[in-house]
Amino acid sequence: MKVKTIEDAREFVKEVKICTIFPSGKVEHTSLWEQVDLPDKQPGESGWGVKMGAVWTWKNQLPADYPNEIYYGKIKGGFAVLMEMDHLSGTHFPAAYQPVESLNPLAQRIFEYIRNEPWTTTELRNEVVSACGCSKSQFDTALKNLQISMNVVRDCEAEQDTWLTFQEVYADIWNQHVPDGV
Repeated sequence: MKVKTIEDAREFVKEVKICTIFPSGKVEHTSLWEQVDLPDKQPGESGWGVKMGAVWTWKNQLPADYPNEIYYGKIKGGFAVLMEMDHLSGTHFPAAYQPVESLNPLAQRIFEYIRNEPWTTTELRNEVVSACGCSKSQFDTALKNLQISMNVVRDCEAEQDTWLTFQEVYADIWNQHVPDGV
């Protein structure tokens, strides 16, 4: 399937169930990038080019426009993916979920910030680096692990990357798989 429009991208994600945004030999999934049939950036062209602009926009727009059909998140290895909702609920979440208590103390601390109120990445990073004395890299790894373990998700409706708890956004999936909402 060659993807030329956001509607094509939606159908592609629904068909394959899960895809990375960009290709990697480290994962078994196809990528949206590989399926997009739009021109790459041409020599001398300013900006990203048509293909990169489309893929980058669609990774955010698909879950915003189709919140009951398409999920955006991270999988093991830190790869960004788009996922069909039934696959998320029936296959991915049960395999990937880890209680926040099983993560390192920095991830647990970041989760507490997010549990109490939504935070943008920049504001959260600045607060946590200052309060915890961690590096930007340590913060980024902890936030990525919170996504991989299905504890936090990006707010698909926000202009900037803003973080919410998975339980808050996807209560039905959470309640189906996490006993007593623990």
